[in-house]
Amino acid sequence: SQRVINLFGIPNREHYGLKSIKRITDALKANGHSVMAVEGDKDLIDRLEEFMPRVLKGERPGMVFNLSYGIQGQARYTHVPGMLEMAGIPYLGSGPLAHSLALDKVVAKMIFKQHGLPTPDFAVLKDMDTPLPDMRFPLIVKPKNEAVSFGIQVVQNHQELKDAAEAVFKKFNQPALVEQFIDGREINVGLLGNHPPETLPPAELDFGMGPNIYTHEDKMRQSGRTIGIISPAKLTAEQTQRAQELAIKAFQVLGCYDCARIDMRMDKDGNFYILEINSLPSLGEHGSYVQGALAVGLDFKALVNRLVDVASTRYFGTPSPPELTTEGKDLKDIVFKYITGRRDRIEKRLSFWTNISSRTHDPVGIQTAVKEAKASLEKYSLKSCPEFTDDLSVWCWQTKKGFSNGTLFIDHMDVPLALDVPGTTFRRDPENLYGEGIGSSRAPFVMFEFILGALKHAKLIKKMPLGILLYTDEGRDCRYSKHLIQKAASKAKQVFVLHPGQAGDFVITQRRGQRKYTLTMEGKSLKPAHTIKNPEPLIWFTQTLKEISLLSSHKEKISISPIDIKSTAFPMRLPHKISAALLLTYLDEKKASNLENKMKEILKQKEYRWQLSLVSDRPPLKERENSIRLANRLFSLAKEWEIPLNKVSSVWPTAAGLVPQKVPVICGVGPVAVRLHEPSEAVQRVSMIQRSLIISQFLLNEIS
Repeated sequence: SQRVINLFGIPNREHYGLKSIKRITDALKANGHSVMAVEGDKDLIDRLEEFMPRVLKGERPGMVFNLSYGIQGQARYTHVPGMLEMAGIPYLGSGPLAHSLALDKVVAKMIFKQHGLPTPDFAVLKDMDTPLPDMRFPLIVKPKNEAVSFGIQVVQNHQELKDAAEAVFKKFNQPALVEQFIDGREINVGLLGNHPPETLPPAELDFGMGPNIYTHEDKMRQSGRTIGIISPAKLTAEQTQRAQELAIKAFQVLGCYDCARIDMRMDKDGNFYILEINSLPSLGEHGSYVQGALAVGLDFKALVNRLVDVASTRYFGTPSPPELTTEGKDLKDIVFKYITGRRDRIEKRLSFWTNISSRTHDPVGIQTAVKEAKASLEKYSLKSCPEFTDDLSVWCWQTKKGFSNGTLFIDHMDVPLALDVPGTTFRRDPENLYGEGIGSSRAPFVMFEFILGALKHAKLIKKMPLGILLYTDEGRDCRYSKHLIQKAASKAKQVFVLHPGQAGDFVITQRRGQRKYTLTMEGKSLKPAHTIKNPEPLIWFTQTLKEISLLSSHKEKISISPIDIKSTAFPMRLPHKISAALLLTYLDEKKASNLENKMKEILKQKEYRWQLSLVSDRPPLKERENSIRLANRLFSLAKEWEIPLNKVSSVWPTAAGLVPQKVPVICGVGPVAVRLHEPSEAVQRVSMIQRSLIISQFLLNEIS
C-alpha cells in the first residue's frame, strides 16, 4: 500500500506476497477464526474498527495477526504495533520498543554485550569521513537499521570496505555496520511463546556454492542458487542446548513477545555468536522458522494458530479454547460462545436479508421473504403450525414442544415503505449496520435465527417450548393478521415482539394505540378572486385542521395530527375538494372516542359538506404487572452480562397491542434501531449480540 499522506522518508523494501498472505488467512479460517486481510496504512484503524466492533463482558476483543513491515521511514516494524497500542487492539508479536531495538543492530549488539551474550566485534561508519576500523579481514558490511539481509556484503580489504560502506550510505541513507566475519556455520533458532519462550530445534543454512552468507537475493531466490535448510541442524546435544539458551536470553533482554528468530554463527571451535534477532520472523514456507516448527510436528496451519494461542495467553491468561461441546459443559457458556463467535456470520446473514426487498405492497417480494424464512426455520427443526397460519398474511412455526406453555415470538416480514421510496443497500460502519428494513424487519429476524442456532448447538431446541408467528401486513396496520395474532398469543405463556429496541437501550412495556381517519370536505368550485361570505374551501379546511390539532393533550397522552393532505380542483379554479389523513394516538380507548366526538362537533359547525371515516384502529399496549415482572427478568440477565437495558413507553403501535391482557408481553426486544423507516435506517452492531445473548439466556432459564 501507498495510502499515506505523503510518500516521504526511507521506503520499505520488504513485502509479503499475496500467496503467503492467503496461506496464513486460510490457516486461521480453518481453525474457526473470522479473518480479514488489511494493509498497514493510514486506513488501518478505521478498517479494524469496522471489523472488530465493541465486545461484551467475557468476550475477547479481536486480535491483529501482525505481519507488517511498515511503509516508509525509520523503525518501520514499530509503526503498526504503535498504532495498535494507541487504539487498544491486541496483536501478535513484539511491541514497538522490542522491534526498534532489534532493528537497530548496533543498539542490539551493545545490549547483548552488556548481558554477556557473545556477538561479533563491530564498528559503525557514519559517513565516508569516518576513519576505517582497525579490524582484521574478512568483514561484513550492512546497513545499521535494515532487516532481511539488505545490502549485506563480505569485504576482504580496505578498498572493498570503502566501496561497500559508500553503497550503504547512498542506497539506504543510513550508517553502515561493520562486523567481524565469523567463518563457520549459520544457525537459526526460532522462538515461540513467552515466560519463557519455547525454542524450536535449531536450523542450519546450507549455502552450497557461492559466498558463505545469506543475502537478500538468496532470500528472494534471485541469486541463481538455492539456500537449503537443514532442520534440525546436525549439532551435538550440548551445542543444541547452548544455541537455545543463547536464543532465549537474547529474546528476553530485548523484551520480545510471542515469536522471533535468532541468527547465529558457530565457528570451527563450536563457539556461537549472535548476529541479530529478527523480531518479525518470516512465515514464508521455505524459511527456517517454518522449517523449525515442522521439526517439532507443527505443520503450517498448526504453527499459525499456535502463534495466536501464545499471544492470547499473553493478553488474556489462557489460549483460545477449542470448539465447545455440550457434554459436561455449562449451557450458558455454550450459547455465549456460539453467539459471540459468529459476529461475522450474523452480519453476512443480515446483508443477505437486506437484499431481499419485501415492501408491504410488493406481493412477489413478500413471498420471496416468507419462502426464505420458512427454509431457515425448518433448518432449526421448527414445524409449521396450521392452526395459526393462513398462507396469506400469517405464518406460524413451533418446536416439537409447541408454545402453548412457552414463548411466542412475533415478527413481520414486510417492510412498511412505499414502493417509490429509494432503496438502500447493506453497509456498515464501526457502530451501525445499514440497509433496507434493517431495523424494522431484518435485524430482529436474523437475531432470532442465531438464537435458534445457539439452542440447536446446545442440543436444546427439541426440549424448548417455543414458536414464532410471522405476518406481512405491518404496513397495513395488521388489518388481516390481527385475529390470528390475538388467537396465537392467547395460547402462549409469554410473548416477545421482535420489533427493534429504541435508542438508549430500551425495550417497550407500553405503547399507545393508533387510529387513522380520512377527513374529506367538499364545497363550491370558485374562480380566483371570487368574493364569498365563507372562507375558500382550502382555507376553511386548514383552519379546521388547526382546531382539531388543538385537541391534543400531552397530559392525557393523546394526540391528533394531519399526516397527508390532498386537494382537487378543476382547470382555472380554486380547490373545491380537500381530503386529509389524520393520525390519532392514544393510551385510553375512552379518551380516544371522546376526542373523535369532539372532532365531529367541530365539523358540524361548518357549512361545507364533510365526511370523517375511520380507516384503522390499532389497540394500545398498556403497561401490565405481568409484563413488568417479565421485563425484570430480562433486566436481571442484562445486569449479569453488564448489558445496558431499560424500559420505556412509545407513541407508536405494534402487534404487541393485540396480545391479550392475561399474557405478559415485551415489545422492542430486537436490536436497537435508529432513524427507523428512513433511508438511513440502521441498527447498532453491538446490540445484535447483546439482545441475542439476553433472549437466549432467558430461554435457557425457561427449561433449567
